[in-house]
Amino acid sequence: MIAFSEILDTIAHAPIIKRAMTNHGVLNEAYAYAKPSSFSRGMRIDLNGLTILLISGTASIDENGVSVHVGDFRAQMKRTLENITGLLASEGCTWHDIVRTSCYLRDIDRDYDAFNDERTAFFTAQGLDPLPASTGIEAHLCRPELLIEIEAIAMFRTEKAASTKE
Repeated sequence: MIAFSEILDTIAHAPIIKRAMTNHGVLNEAYAYAKPSSFSRGMRIDLNGLTILLISGTASIDENGVSVHVGDFRAQMKRTLENITGLLASEGCTWHDIVRTSCYLRDIDRDYDAFNDERTAFFTAQGLDPLPASTGIEAHLCRPELLIEIEAIAMFRTEKAASTKE
């Protein structure tokens, strides 16, 4: 059996591998906009069998970089959740791997009830238990027509680590 101190030493000295995430079937790259932005859709970090996904603020944007469902909060939220679902799928995971979300609403007083209804319905449909940690924040978003933006953190073990014998 491996000593706990050896495991800690291995983790402490393991290389951190990171790469940008993308799923062009759901979202285009931010740098492909007419007014380019300099960020990745998400970052994948692999550390000794543990994968962490840091998903950038994601909104109701289509695969061509166009804002969709303008003026319809519920539809924008559904598209935002679909976009995050697509990013998760591109990395081989699901909402069950999400540990935290940060949710930015343009008008929290007006839209919080609809936000909470949609989030509750979505999380229930996903069968999430426990629910991810989450924060709701009122914010000016990067495009005036966007009503919601969500960023997320997912964590999961890779197949390689899951099949490793002790």
